[in-house]
Amino acid sequence: MAAYYIEPGFLLTNSLAVRLFHEVASSLPIIDFHSHLDAKEIVQNTGPKNLTEAWLKHDHYFWRAMRSTGIDEHFITGSASDYEKFSHWCKAVPYLVGNPLYHWSHLELARFFECHQLLNPTNAMEIWQKCTDKLASSLHQPRTLLENLNVQTLCTTDSPLSSLEYHSLLAHDKLVGKINTNILPTFRADDLFAFHNSRQFLLFVRDLELHSSSVIRCFDDYIAAIEKRMQAFHQLGCRLADLGLPTIEYKQGSSAEIESAFQRLLAGKELTIDDQKIVKTQLFTSLGELCYQFGWAWQLHIGVSANVNSRRKEELGPCTGFSIINDDSVLGLASLLDSLDRSKQLPKTVLYNLNPNNNAMFVALCGAFQDSDTTSGKIQFGPAWWFNDHKQGIESQLTTLKNMGALGGFIGMVTDSRNLMSLSRHEYFRRIFCNQLSLWVAQGDIPDDWDLLTFTVQNICYSNANAFFDF
Repeated sequence: MAAYYIEPGFLLTNSLAVRLFHEVASSLPIIDFHSHLDAKEIVQNTGPKNLTEAWLKHDHYFWRAMRSTGIDEHFITGSASDYEKFSHWCKAVPYLVGNPLYHWSHLELARFFECHQLLNPTNAMEIWQKCTDKLASSLHQPRTLLENLNVQTLCTTDSPLSSLEYHSLLAHDKLVGKINTNILPTFRADDLFAFHNSRQFLLFVRDLELHSSSVIRCFDDYIAAIEKRMQAFHQLGCRLADLGLPTIEYKQGSSAEIESAFQRLLAGKELTIDDQKIVKTQLFTSLGELCYQFGWAWQLHIGVSANVNSRRKEELGPCTGFSIINDDSVLGLASLLDSLDRSKQLPKTVLYNLNPNNNAMFVALCGAFQDSDTTSGKIQFGPAWWFNDHKQGIESQLTTLKNMGALGGFIGMVTDSRNLMSLSRHEYFRRIFCNQLSLWVAQGDIPDDWDLLTFTVQNICYSNANAFFDF
């Protein structure tokens, strides 16, 4: 019986898996091309003061888990003290055995605090104090963590309206103390598509005018203003756009129909569902063309139905842990990719699928639009994401890609993280991946060839992403 839960063989079930992880994967640099980390925190080099600030303050994964174990909202998003929230998290953890939050929390305790106790109500105060003391150390400042984790590139997620002031400081080396990690913005385009609410859209348009020094009087003006913002992002090293929508609806319209609908929006009138689809389709197309022209990749997160619990949304606001997986087909997405491919302006694409039942469908879609005009593996089946970001979900994603695509060209995982310590999830993925490779070897699915296995691990954990994004 192992002395610790997080020990050298964690998630590694045989000697080949141990060797692949410890001799190859563990030392590779990290490229995290999708996170929700804050450039301001990195510039100011100020981290969380305690584990509640690190884990519980902003992360709806934790909130959802605590609700599922009967914790009162007062101790989740309410006015309870930081320690009270942490102690109630410790009450929840023993009920989460096998959940990725159980894995991640104990992995972070081991890696960043040399703490090997299992979280539970009995030792909550002892763990709290030990970790709080260590967080006060310079070793836990953001830049030190990035250096020690060997993070080569980290992409944040930023509104088109972001001032990008902290990315500007990073890009122009105006910091006291050098930072070796590339901290790059990502153009998060969701707000551009708010055509379902004319009031919300008008407020966004006015802000976009200010940030782009533009006047928006027609749809072409709108696209021109977006291009200006993308240019500002590009100058600061951005090479990615990002978009998360429940479905991709494709409905072509004439130029006159698009402009007529857009003018109604500018006049504060609501659009019909069909008119929304027409304007969204044109905006999708224009955004894809701009990504292609800038040489960017775009990430499409598909399959979320947000805020389905209307009462809790009204009480707590959006994005507080009440989203679900939806079950829409990929036909609209296929039509969008086809329209861009026909004009030879389809950008490099990463498709994130939230519904695991659709994994094969998405891998098949990727294969239909591969093209060597820009890079190998131009259309990527993205890493297991959100509700799939667990051991079985990662294994399922890898297995489907092995069976139907080109596993060796996969660009690897992202953390989708909200605190810097969650970058240790790259270790989590690498352990699961190395173990899965070793099991395929044992089953005879792939050769027991050390050079081939090393090549595959190096590519998927680092080299493929480095080449694909060309940061």
